[in-house]
Amino acid sequence: MATGQLFSRTTQALFYNYKQLPIQRMLDFDFACGRETPSVAGIINPGAEGFQKLFFGQEEIAIPVHSTVEAACTAHPTADVFINFASFRSAAASTMSALKQPTIRVVAIVAEGVPESDTKELIAYARSNNKVIIGPATVGGIQAGAFKIGDTAGTIDNIVQCKLYRPGSVGFVSKSGGMSNEMYNTIARVTDGIYEGIAIGGDVFPGSTLSDHILRFNNIPQVKMMVVLGELGGRDEYSLVEALKQGKVNKPVVAWVSGTCARLFKSEVQFGHAGAKSGGEMESAQAKNQALKDAGAVVPASYEAFEAAIKETFDKLVEQGKITPLKEVKPPQIPEDLNTAIKSGKVRAPTHIISTISDDRGEEPCYAGVPMSSIVEQGYGVGDVISLLWFKRSLPRYCTHFIEICIMLCADHGPCVSGAHNTIVTARAGKDLVSSLVSGLLTIGPRFGGAIDDAARYFKDAYDRGLTPYEFVESMKKKGIRVPGIGHRIKRGDNRDKRVELLQQFARTHFPSVKYMEYAVQVETYTLSKANNLVLNVDGAIGSLFLDLLAGSGMFTKQEIDEIVEIGYLNGLFVLARSIGLIGHTFDQKRLKQPLYRHPWEDVLYTK
Repeated sequence: MATGQLFSRTTQALFYNYKQLPIQRMLDFDFACGRETPSVAGIINPGAEGFQKLFFGQEEIAIPVHSTVEAACTAHPTADVFINFASFRSAAASTMSALKQPTIRVVAIVAEGVPESDTKELIAYARSNNKVIIGPATVGGIQAGAFKIGDTAGTIDNIVQCKLYRPGSVGFVSKSGGMSNEMYNTIARVTDGIYEGIAIGGDVFPGSTLSDHILRFNNIPQVKMMVVLGELGGRDEYSLVEALKQGKVNKPVVAWVSGTCARLFKSEVQFGHAGAKSGGEMESAQAKNQALKDAGAVVPASYEAFEAAIKETFDKLVEQGKITPLKEVKPPQIPEDLNTAIKSGKVRAPTHIISTISDDRGEEPCYAGVPMSSIVEQGYGVGDVISLLWFKRSLPRYCTHFIEICIMLCADHGPCVSGAHNTIVTARAGKDLVSSLVSGLLTIGPRFGGAIDDAARYFKDAYDRGLTPYEFVESMKKKGIRVPGIGHRIKRGDNRDKRVELLQQFARTHFPSVKYMEYAVQVETYTLSKANNLVLNVDGAIGSLFLDLLAGSGMFTKQEIDEIVEIGYLNGLFVLARSIGLIGHTFDQKRLKQPLYRHPWEDVLYTK
């Protein structure tokens, strides 16, 4: 066991099994103490590597994450404290790995319930190699103004209230982590505060004992008095009694063993900790208190008198000139986390994203205010979901049915069109699904599938201005613009696109009005008089019919319709639909195990 100080203002630790809150509390403590470097050098997360972002005061820092204990110790040779937040199942193995590293000097085991046989093995190894174990079942320890382990002393507010941001004159050791926090407060009220505090842990076999730490404190010049809080059960306190009797401790010790109420119970009682269970008269709180008192410790008559006994002992040391009262210093203000400050109403912070179509904050996601359960229970289809997420309202069934028909009719148009060709070539190059899909989608534009919005825009403008089909077509010709939605590479006036016919048939049957579609048909009649391939194509049919859907449903204002066309909603329909086919072509090529595609020479005109 170490014979002197465990920590200093330059001590750094490795933190096993990432926990954001205790690490951030350590860093906040560092900042409050005025440390120049963070006390957490690295984090060990089995199987993971990289960095974790945390705050050191107002500065955001990146702490390295390592996948193994060995890698972390190699990367941070000056970090000599290992803080183990592993579960009780894996705490022993990870602790032993740390103890075997030559750079590690102190290990704190937070887990409660580590198997006793494993604990005994760890203790034996640590003692034979002059290393210190704090725990198991510990909150850790703290050296005021220098270093703290994990959640020791709780929040930064409690740390400031207990004056732990600067060193005092009291060495404190306890079994209980919770009572340690209470005692830090008590000691700060009646003394100049603690110099070092340790919670050895509440399991039956602690890695280090009360007497181990009292003997250490006795060798630290800055510690002028010691305070001990024991508990019933076990015989750890008797090693301290022997040390006092043998004169190994020459500084005042104020002690109390809790659990005196156990005698009020007729049967044996377990008090929280595994070790807090009286196994006979010698393990009772009364017997331990009496033994400590007989050995020379200051032992009050009750816990209520514990604070007064600490104060009296401290005041005597001040009177004797052994302690010089400290001049209080104000610690720096720890910046408050934004989320905490917002919740408390202290600050306002602008949001970075606005969303009006969905909300995932409640018990279930909602699309445009409609809960997911309602969407399923009411039998909504893909068209209904699109109406909620794209148009932010529930459209009539004929509208959503039309959307679904558009998706089905536009899902694919064979392997020879540019989008499918790109996807097939990419898939055959061994690329993944997303790469193959995107390769095909990137060909969508004015010349392939991206003319729906333009068709709707030009048909709407011409119809609303009262242009005849002749005036419309000729004005477009003068501008050098092809009429979007008119023309096909294969289809002719005597071989119409079946998809167009199906869409027109559905609209004439279900739509309240098809004025824009009829105008598009009149335009087609005029263009066919010029060339037999200038037929109304599927882009023109969907574009004009979507105008009829928006206008005829009575659910959109003129401004909303113009905005929908301008933003690109209708092209979005083609992108969504054609993605189905492009994914199919990707799977088809993968399934067929097709080799890398190379274009044949005979299909290329080589010229100078």
